[in-house]
Parts: sequence; structure tokens; C-alpha cells
Amino acid sequence: QVQLVESGGGLVQAGASLRLSCAASGRTFSTSTMGWFRQAPGKEREFVAAIRWSANIRYYGDSVKGRFTLSRDNAKNTMYLQMNSLKPEDTAVYYCAADPRGLYSDYRAYDYWGQGTQVTVSS
Repeated sequence: QVQLVESGGGLVQAGASLRLSCAASGRTFSTSTMGWFRQAPGKEREFVAAIRWSANIRYYGDSVKGRFTLSRDNAKNTMYLQMNSLKPEDTAVYYCAADPRGLYSDYRAYDYWGQGTQVTVSS
């Protein structure tokens, strides 16, 4: 069984930064892909970023390119999402996910999810 636990969300003003963490346990992710998604009220879950762990290749959604950076700590089996220049439209619940069966940017491809962490950006 895989467990994913997100942390680091909060309430910030526009222009501020936050760093989210996703700690994985239950298995190693050295050969897997992990991703970040977000979901605002009334909207579909949106791809934010993903990393192919073994190749250390990162992907970003268009709305966050240049502002968000994904990193990892292999020893801690933890993935981070550094979010800079936050905007009110970044407000959402952020989820990490692991092991997609299909396209890394398709939330329907992922079987393992964390509980989510709320990010609220005020204007």
C-alpha cells in the first residue's frame, strides 16, 4: 500500500511564496512518476507539475510555468513544489499523486493520492 501525505499549504497574499511537500511511504518511487494537481471549487482537477523520478525530468502546466518549481529528496522519498509569485487564481486544494497508468498530466491515470492541502491566495 502506498501513502502520500501533503503539507505546507496556507493563506498568503498575492505575490508571496509557499512550498508544498509530499512525503511518500509504503514503497520507493525511484522508478515512478509523481505529480501535483489542484482543484478549485466547481472546477475540474488541473495538472500542475510532474516528475519522472528516475530520469529527473520535470513537466509543468502552462498556468504555472516560470513560477512553480518541482524538486525531490530521494533520501526522504519526498517531493516538493516551490510556488512563487502566487496569484489569487492559484487558490485550490493541492494534491500529490503517484504511479500514473497513462499520461502524467491526466489525473484519471493516477491510482494513489494524498489527502490534499489547501492553498489560499488573497488579492
